[in-house]
Amino acid sequence: MGKFGNLSKSILIRSLMILALLLALTIQSSCVGSVSAEKEGTIELKLAHFFPGTHPAETDFVQGWAKAIREATNGRVVITSYPGETLLKAADIYKGVVDGICDIGLSCFSYNSGRFPEIEAFEQPGIVYKNSKVASKVAWEGIQELNPKCVQDTKLLMVIATGPGDLFSKKPVYKLEDINGMQIRATGLTAETLQLAGAVPVGMPQSEAYEALSKGIVSGNLAPLEVLKTWKHGEVTRYVTRTPFMYNTLFYVTMNLKKWNSIPEDLQQVIIDTTLKFQDEVGIGLWDKQNEEALKWAIEEEGMEIIELSEEEMARWIKAVEPMLDKYIEEKGEAGRKAIDVAKRLAEKYNNEY
Repeated sequence: MGKFGNLSKSILIRSLMILALLLALTIQSSCVGSVSAEKEGTIELKLAHFFPGTHPAETDFVQGWAKAIREATNGRVVITSYPGETLLKAADIYKGVVDGICDIGLSCFSYNSGRFPEIEAFEQPGIVYKNSKVASKVAWEGIQELNPKCVQDTKLLMVIATGPGDLFSKKPVYKLEDINGMQIRATGLTAETLQLAGAVPVGMPQSEAYEALSKGIVSGNLAPLEVLKTWKHGEVTRYVTRTPFMYNTLFYVTMNLKKWNSIPEDLQQVIIDTTLKFQDEVGIGLWDKQNEEALKWAIEEEGMEIIELSEEEMARWIKAVEPMLDKYIEEKGEAGRKAIDVAKRLAEKYNNEY
């Protein structure tokens, strides 16, 4: 009996071991299935932009927004950023979104001159924006009010603006005559603005301006102050002439329409709510923060000279570029006049608020 008892015990132990192994395999299979199902349910989005990977537009804005979206959707929506034109060139990003080369794009409207006629109203010279918060609020609300056809081929998620821009140059610019004949990097409407002021605009994206300045291809740049530090233009220019009435550039964050429509409605609403909150808390003031830091750095580290125009001289510059507004309204007709009226009305509102 002892022998048979030991045999039965051995069989029982083996049977239990086999059952345990089968149970473990079943659990493992179930876990793998769950992981696969979770992976299949994740919406992965590619975002293309032209800013360097170290720029706050990437580190604070894009990465901050991507994190907010991931957390708000419990990991169901994951945004992967492709900075520094690694996926698309700056001027090709909007078309790249439309064509589905990327799911989301961040770039400037001005890099596609003439493509966004109503939106050009918010970049016209002569409309005063105290800071980037004002300019961003005006642009976003204005575009929502106008609902222009030019952006309806994508899902527009955010619009933020640089606000006032200034002239960085190798030679000092104290008066309007000093800019005469000077080759200055510009894009979109700023090119026409500079031409009216007597300069020779040279069109190129910000990503090419440092090399152009260092090689003497251009003698200056019209841009927000952040460019001095984040794009290192303080290393290749010596003077800053404050010209806030000359410049305002709008950035868009927009999604491929087909991709947007494929996202479940509950997630769409979460994305919209989270994005609007992030735009208001981070996006609209992004350039103000950068501008303050860059100006301090340019003076203390690079020894740049800051030139403030007198009121009389400023009036001369503004008068020189005034024809831009008249030309815009003449070319765009009633739609252009309406867009300018909206921009002026909202600018007055938010200049008082911010």
